[in-house]
This record gives sequence, structure tokens and C-alpha cells, in this order.
Amino acid sequence: MTKRLIIIFILVPLLCLKVYSQDRQNDQLLRETVSRYRQAVVKIPYPGKQALNDLSGKVSISSVRDKYVEIFISPLTVEWFIAQKFNYEIIENTETKGILTSVSVKEAMDWVSYPTYSQYDSIMHSFVSLYPSLCRLDTIGETNYGKYVLVLKISDNPDTDEGEPETFYSSTIHGNETGGFILMMRFAEYLLKNYNTSSRVKNLVDNLEIWINPLANPDGTYGTGNTISSPTRFNANGKDLNRNFPDPDVTNIPQKETADMTKFMKTHHFVISANFHSGNEVVNYPWDRWSRLHADNGWFYAISREYADTVQAYSPPLEHYMTELNNGVTDGYDWYSINGGRQDFVTYSLQGREVTIELDFYYVTPVSRLDALWQYNWRSLLGYIENALYGIHGRVTDNSDGKPVRAMIYITRHDKDSSQVYSDSLNANFTRLIASGIWTLEVSAKGYTTTTISDVSVIDGIPVNLDIRLVPILNAIDTVATPVIKIYPVPASEFIRIIFPERQIGKINVKIFNSLGRTVADYPDFAYEDTPLVCNIRNLASGWYSVMITNDSSGIVDRGRFVVVRRF
Repeated sequence: MTKRLIIIFILVPLLCLKVYSQDRQNDQLLRETVSRYRQAVVKIPYPGKQALNDLSGKVSISSVRDKYVEIFISPLTVEWFIAQKFNYEIIENTETKGILTSVSVKEAMDWVSYPTYSQYDSIMHSFVSLYPSLCRLDTIGETNYGKYVLVLKISDNPDTDEGEPETFYSSTIHGNETGGFILMMRFAEYLLKNYNTSSRVKNLVDNLEIWINPLANPDGTYGTGNTISSPTRFNANGKDLNRNFPDPDVTNIPQKETADMTKFMKTHHFVISANFHSGNEVVNYPWDRWSRLHADNGWFYAISREYADTVQAYSPPLEHYMTELNNGVTDGYDWYSINGGRQDFVTYSLQGREVTIELDFYYVTPVSRLDALWQYNWRSLLGYIENALYGIHGRVTDNSDGKPVRAMIYITRHDKDSSQVYSDSLNANFTRLIASGIWTLEVSAKGYTTTTISDVSVIDGIPVNLDIRLVPILNAIDTVATPVIKIYPVPASEFIRIIFPERQIGKINVKIFNSLGRTVADYPDFAYEDTPLVCNIRNLASGWYSVMITNDSSGIVDRGRFVVVRRF
């Protein structure tokens, strides 16, 4: 008996030592993979919804399927991940075998190979050379490695801001998700080539301003080189750019690419947009970060359903293309939650309407599949931006002089979570995309009497046009702009929004004090021009509070007050 016990006590430590050694070897292999490729993909068992949401705030989750979670590990997250002692499996990177580099611009424009970066630049410039009356090329910004984030505007008057609804397609914010990169260039060529032969294309180009950004993260795709060899999800700093946008629930210091993209999108106020990814095959709509539904949830589902249904109709039935989750459509939070995503930023902070379209289970789409992606998706690409032609369109002007007025258009008993839209102060136009129904609009602007427009009937596929003229309030004391911070709503319960004067734009520190002068919040953040900073105050009790904003660069301090009212 004693001898047998001794053997057991000897074997158990040896067994533990073997398991521990295997874990150590796996961790070391993970470190080496991240060091060599700037990333690694791991798979862990599905941990449950709440644990998954918590994990999403720490690492870059790419997909949830088959009871497993796929995670991209960067140099910034590898040690944290190892310290958590997850039961994980490293997924071997074999996708780069599907990359074939074009030998020339001509071959690249057959769309069945991948261009070098210089060929990509030449292709984008060639569109302007071949179709100068239909497009112009712009630059959103420059990356850490000095590559340009290019964007093409397609319109019947590309050098003029005509006040038409603006739409935006953008791809490959994750540098290793390459199918959309080729798809966007080919779609741009399709619009330009078919302008004079397709009435559908002509209608879109004549009545919209269509912006296309094929490659949002050149550093992730090309690194420091000219060819795609080891593309990574992250930017040059190891950051996931699609977790880096302003978010009311987290603090994000923007990467250069994020700041440039944010400024570009704020300038254009896109009516509808989509960003293209890979790693699954599904249309994902807001919200990504909240379990509650968007005010226009039914409309979002309908346009997502239309996209997925169309690609299914034009792909082989046996391939089951884009049939994941709810047959190719999902609410983002139902799949897995993320913070700092572009989709929610556009929809919440910019009052746009954006979805995320996952094109392919392969992250790096093999060249043998590139033509198939086009054949399955091009009709849906047309149909999606056609939505910008529908809904409620209008102009808001001053009744006395006819000048444009920047006004808020609010759908009573419907809008919530920043789903209202605004008219443009330069051309007076607005577009409110919305499902069919009878709606009541409340139109308000500083210095004007609020106007209510009842019984606005919206029918799917038919635009409604309104001419709204606001009556000025004579000698209104609140029409003079003052360079101070503005805090609203008053009172507040869940969030406050802070609008900053120009002197505060950039990195800031936010401090909130209660009525006794005690600090209840102290954190860094980033102030954007014309975009309210959203502060979560759900944890604050009812009462008066003061907020102090300090600019990191100048040291300038601004103060304001707000009140919290808890409703039970």
C-alpha cells in the first residue's frame, strides 16, 4: 500500500511537469510567431457571452463560429494573452499561399491577381486619366510607413460639391482581409466603364457622390514593402484600427489612420456607407457595442437582408455563400460585441448609416476566388448605395433670406441613440433614410422657431422631397456663438455630450467632480472638431457635477457643469 502511494506521488508531479512544459512550448511558439509575422491567430473554446464581451475589450476577436473564438494576437497583446492561461490552439498561417502578384498594371486590372502597392497607385490614377469627367482622386491621409490612403470620387461633376447624397465604400481596414481590396477597384472600374451604357449606373452616378476607398490600411497589407507577402490585421503600431474609433464607453487615443479617416468622414457626412472585411460571410449591422436595438433596426435588417439575398441568388446554391448566422445577416452584438468599431462610430457620432460586410471565410482571398467574389457581389454593391436615393430628402432654409440652415431633423416617438440627422449648412440638404410608414418630423435650429411636419408618408423605393423654411427668432439672445464648452442634455441620466471650442481639439484630460469637490472620474480622451465627446455617467448618483477639460498640448483649461437625474 505504501509503495503504491509513493509511485502515485512521483507520477503526478511528472505528469503536471509535462503539461506545464507543453504550455511553455506553446507560449514560446506564440511569441515567435508574433515576432516573425507581426501577428498570430489563435482559437479558444467559446467562453460564454459575457466572458466573450469582456475578452473583446482586451484582444482583437475576428470571428465566433463552431463553438470556437478566433483571435488575432499582436505584439501589444501577446503577453497579456499568455498571462491569462487560456486553453488555446495556434492556427497555422497557410493563406498567403493564395497570393499571386501581378507582373503589370494591365494584368492587375484583370482582377485575378494582387497588385503591388505601386501598381495599385497607378490603377487609381489611371481611372482619373481615362475618365476625367467622371472621377477625381483624393488622399485621406498618409500611413506611418508613408503610404497613401487613397479614395476615388465618382460623380457626373466630380470637381463640384453638388449637394447630392454622398455614399462611401471602404475596404481592408484589416490589412490581411484582401478580397474587398480587389472588389472595390473592380467596382470603381465597372461604374466608370458602364456610365454611358447602363441606365442604372448612370442614375447612380448622376444623382449621388460615390466615394470608394479600396485600401484603408496599406501598412497592414504591404508592410514596408511593395508586394503582399505577410499581411497583418493591424497597422504599423500593432493596433486594430477597427477598434480605435471614438466610443462613448471606452477611451481611445486615435492612430494616425483613424484620425485621418475620422476627419474625412466628418467632412463628407455620408448618408450611407459600408466597410468590407473577411473572415466570415455575413452582413453585420449596428449596434456592435450595445444589446439594445437601433431606432432604425427594421430598416437596417431590410437593407442587409436585400444584400445577402441578392448574393445568394447569384452564387451557386451548393456553395451556400453568405448564409452564416441568420442566413447571411446579423445584428453585431448578437454575434459578438466590440467597442471602437467604425460602423458604430459612423452611425452614432456622425449620424450616418453603416454596415460591415464580411465577404469571405478566407482572410486573404485566394486569387482563384477573386472573380467569384465579384460575380456574387456586384449587383448587391449597386443595390446597397441605391438606398441613398430613397427615404426622406429635403432642404432647410431661412424663410426670410433663403440661406441654408443647419437644422436637426428628428422623428418624433422614433429617434433615439443619436439617430437624428442634420441638414448641411452649405447647401441646406438632408437625407433621412427610414423604413416605409407615416412619420412626424420635428425640425429645429438655433435661433429659429421649431417646425413640426406631420403625416410624411414614406414608401420603399420612392423618395419623398420636402422644402422646409424656418422662421428666425428676432433678437434671440442665444444665437451668438461663444467659445466655451457646451454640455447637454440637461438634465442627463446615462450620457453627457460635450462640444469643444477649437482650442481644445486634440488630446485632453477629463475630470469630473461632485458637488463636494471630490473627483469621481479622471481619464485621458480625445476631442474632435464638431464631434461631441460622449461621457458615460451611468454610475453617477443624482446631483450637480462639474467637469474640467485640460488640453494636453496647450494646458488650457475649460470648465462646465451638468446635472444628473436618476429616474426610477
